[in-house]
Parts: sequence; C-alpha cells; structure tokens
Amino acid sequence: MEQALSGIKVLEYCSFVSGPYCSKLLADLGAEVIKVEEPGTGDAARHRGPFPNDSPDPEQSSLFLYLNTSKLGITLNLRSPAAKKVFKELVKNTDALIEDTSPSTMKDLGLGYDVLKEVNPSLVMTSITPYGQTGPYRGYRAHHLNIYHSSGQARFSYSMSQDSALPPVKGGGFLGDYDAGLSGAVATLAALFKHILGGPGQHIDVSRQEALISLDRIDIGSFTNDISMVERRRGMLGGLMRCKDGYVVVLAPQQHQWEAMMNMMGNPEWSKGEKCKDEFARSEHASELQPLINEWMLQRTKKEIYHLGQSFGCPAAPVNSTADVFKSPQMKERGFFADIVHSRAGRLSYPSASYKLSETPWQANRAAPLLGEHNQEIYCGRLGLSDQELAEMKASGVI
Repeated sequence: MEQALSGIKVLEYCSFVSGPYCSKLLADLGAEVIKVEEPGTGDAARHRGPFPNDSPDPEQSSLFLYLNTSKLGITLNLRSPAAKKVFKELVKNTDALIEDTSPSTMKDLGLGYDVLKEVNPSLVMTSITPYGQTGPYRGYRAHHLNIYHSSGQARFSYSMSQDSALPPVKGGGFLGDYDAGLSGAVATLAALFKHILGGPGQHIDVSRQEALISLDRIDIGSFTNDISMVERRRGMLGGLMRCKDGYVVVLAPQQHQWEAMMNMMGNPEWSKGEKCKDEFARSEHASELQPLINEWMLQRTKKEIYHLGQSFGCPAAPVNSTADVFKSPQMKERGFFADIVHSRAGRLSYPSASYKLSETPWQANRAAPLLGEHNQEIYCGRLGLSDQELAEMKASGVI
C-alpha cells in the first residue's frame, strides 16, 4: 500500500521515548525506519513495563511495543571500530538519521554531523537532547521528571491551582518526551521537504525542554509578566468534581458558561440571588456555592452530565479511565485502536494516528522488532555481508 512517506529511508539510534516516538511517527506513515540498538540490552524501553501478566520480558514491554511499530530492528555496538564502518554504510543510503544521545556522544564516537555529512551530503540528522546542542546546560543529563519541571509546566498543575500550599506535581506519563518526539518529526519532515525542493541536508537540534515549553498549556502571560500576576484565580466555580461514578470537569468562568451550567442544573433557586449575579459575586461566595454544585453532580453519572452539558451548551466532560477511552463508541466508530500481532506478545490493540489521510492512510505495517530481528536482512541482504562475516561480527560483539 502506498503511504505518504513511502520511499523515505530513516536510520534511528534512539532509546526510551522521545527519539523512538519521533521515528515511529514517520514509520507509521510509510517511511522505512531501521532501528539500531545496543547488542544484548537494546532500547531502555524494553525494560520498562507494563508487561503482560506483569512478567518482565524485554520483548513484551508495552511501552516498547507501542513506540516501535513499523520498524526494522538491528543491533550494533557503535563503540566498535568495525561497527562505525557499518554505520557509515547505512548512512550512505539514508535520508534521515534520528538520534537522542547526549550532545557529545555522536561526536565522541566519530559519528557527528560534520563526519556523517561527508558520507552523505544530503543527510538530515535530527538530534534530540534534554537542553539542546548549545547553551550552559547543553551537557546536563535529565529524565522526563527533570524536563517537566524545568519547563515550568508543573507550576500550573491542578494541585497548585486548588491549594497554594501543595507542591507542583508532574502529569502522568511522558508528555514532555512525546512533545519532543513530535517536534523532532515535524522538523525532520520540513528538512526532508526542503531537500526534495533542492535544498541541502542539515542538522536539526531539538531541545526537549523547549519542546515542552512551546507546546504546553501555560497562559502566555506567564512568559511576559511577573509570575505572581498570573496565578490562577481562586474562587472559580466548577472545575474537577466528583459525580456518581467518578469525576467530571465543568468549566464555567464566563457568564454565558455559568448560565449554561445553571440551565443544565434546572436553574435552582439559589442561583437567582445576588451571590450569583456576576463573576465577581460568585467568586466572593465560591465557598458557599461550590458545595451546592457538587451536590447536584454527585447525583448523576459522568455520561449523564456529559450529554446534558452538550444539550445545554455547558462545557462539561467526563474524566475517563483507560477502559472508558478504549470502549468509547467514538473511538470504535473511527477505528482508532488498531490490532497488531507480535510474535512474542500476541495480538494487542494500539492507538493509531490522530488524523486520517484520504489517499495515503496511516498504517502500522509490522509489530515492533525483536532485538536484532532484522540483522540478517539488513547486513547480508542490504550491505552484502556474508553469513560468515555476520557470524564473526556477532562473536566479536559488533552486533
């Protein structure tokens, strides 16, 4: 099947989330991605759960399986001189290289952009690092928790907006790492497009910190004003509330939204007094009014409140669990979850893409690779090595 990126060749030397997600976005659109992993251990995501039946297995990590669909997988120890030679041979026939090592790693290996562009002048090389290739923090190491907080994202977390005495908390999952992968994919596509139009190859410098800052949801005022001036308003009614079977979020800061919420609630008598006449009055009496709203929510289910909100023009939404999302009729109708069969993990459902292309659709063409699964195909079939040479490379630790 012809896809949007069919014919594009990508080499990936990445681990965990940011880099693998970047190349996954390209692979699922038809680019041929060859994933290079360390012999024996492989991508760090292989050792991060969840695992089926809670039994650790580097071939069955759900995180790894999701992040590496549609890729070919090989092993290569880039500290070996022989491996570096092989890597350069792979680069010769590659449109884009995506790597997420620390800024000095590729250069120290003798595989920096200045070296590789001599091997392939049209190469687009995307480097994803915690703080970028320049600046005083370029050499700093950081995990997602560090990046999340250094970006300022947690400063506006729900805990702090509700109670200033609570510390900032990180949102669940790896939001910042996925943001960096998305930024890297967009930049890579832009550079490839420019090359197709006759432009040169180029080196792309992606900062995970900057990716999260540029894509996060902080009010723009926090960048241009004193932070103390943009604290969330206290006394805003609604927000996250318990209901009969879980939680809902209802937003009603503006007058028309407040009126819609009151219409949804049947315009209770207490909503007609002076305490509710405008936003300022409601804010002053929030401690009295919020319990009345909470009481109404507790008598109804998430689904009831969601559909009532739609009927009355009130911005209400359920706080869905993973199971809720997976069973959603909306997701089912759009075919968002795709079943993929893996040789070790079996048949699993994976999130697909958040968009649909009418003529060149998204398609996960294969399950994530086993460690070194395609060594024979790539080294012998593509580079012309003999079976004997392949065996010697394995015995010497090159692959």
